[in-house]
Amino acid sequence: MGGGSTDKTFSGRPDYHEGSYLQESVEAYRRRYGVYPEAALADQIDRMRENRQYGQKLGIRLSEPKLGRPSKDREESSAHKQIECQDALDRNAVEGKFGEGKRAYGLGLIRARLQQTSETVIALQFLVMNLEKILRDTFLPFFSLVRSTDIFISETQNGNLFIGKKVVQYSLIINYCVSVA
Repeated sequence: MGGGSTDKTFSGRPDYHEGSYLQESVEAYRRRYGVYPEAALADQIDRMRENRQYGQKLGIRLSEPKLGRPSKDREESSAHKQIECQDALDRNAVEGKFGEGKRAYGLGLIRARLQQTSETVIALQFLVMNLEKILRDTFLPFFSLVRSTDIFISETQNGNLFIGKKVVQYSLIINYCVSVA
């Protein structure tokens, strides 16, 4: 919900109907950032009547297909479809991040018994995911530069050691001959 980082808001309620968490998540967003979000990228389960009314009251767009008959105004219909498509793309990125968390970070394998322990494990896994994103964004340009430079060592026919450095960026080959005694 902000800046590409992963965040999870926990609640202490025992029920597990995800649709009831939307309003709580929106309020947590407002407490954190001081404003309500422009849109809530919601699953189908979150598109309940009370959530739709809550979003309309606060001016929050809920990512959902428009109810009722299609509009006769083609421009309005086209604009709504474009927004709906963009929301679906953004939602796919969110779902993909959760899939990565389950696949690579063990979010689907939590076996803690207490709720507080489970929440701690989940929070630590999100922390690791965020740290890896920060490291990836910070050091990727550096590592891509290092990776574009290949150093290779081979032995020539007369027994000398050949150390070559091929710089892919400039397509130069710099050769050094080192005699091996």
